Amino acid sequence: MQKPEICPMFTGIIEVLGQVKEVEINGTNKTFWIQSPLSSEFKVDQSIAHNGVCLTVEEIRGDSHRVTAVQETLEKTALNQWREGFFVNIERSLLPSSRLDGHFVQGHVDTIGICEKIEDKKGSWEFTFSFSENFAPLVIEKGSISLNGTSLTVYNVGKNTFSVAIIPYTYEHTILQYLKESEQVNLEFDMVGKYIVRNLSLKN
Repeated sequence: MQKPEICPMFTGIIEVLGQVKEVEINGTNKTFWIQSPLSSEFKVDQSIAHNGVCLTVEEIRGDSHRVTAVQETLEKTALNQWREGFFVNIERSLLPSSRLDGHFVQGHVDTIGICEKIEDKKGSWEFTFSFSENFAPLVIEKGSISLNGTSLTVYNVGKNTFSVAIIPYTYEHTILQYLKESEQVNLEFDMVGKYIVRNLSLKN
């Protein structure tokens, strides 16, 4: 979100979990030091998705890297709830030769969702989320959504709610295992759906 002149793409397939080690407040910005198994491989100025938010790597120290979220990002995403010890989904941007195993994700969060319910299904988990009705046209049954950067398929779609089913692998390899009811999540809706809604709005 900090480098609008660059448009990296992601898939919503999380590579590793990072952990927030330090939070600094600089005016209206917040700077985060994040430790992860991939941090030492990053490069300064590289675009990395953190919980679905595209942030620029500013500095690398050993197994940690530094990113900054500006005021606009903090207002439109759930990054304000990040604190020391908080776990973060991390994904590097696509290469031209990459397989697209999830769906196209830009790292530009559309809105914040709220986790309303978590149900253990004895072999999987069902998470239910609410969101602003303004975005209802962008959520369809069996459609794709990026939730904290994870590509998921939605079902039980209501006017301002949807559910997702989480298999053990996804649960264990993303921060969904740490998510609690009433907590905020970052939502990015399918890019194709946004183009269709935009096109239809211009014809009215």
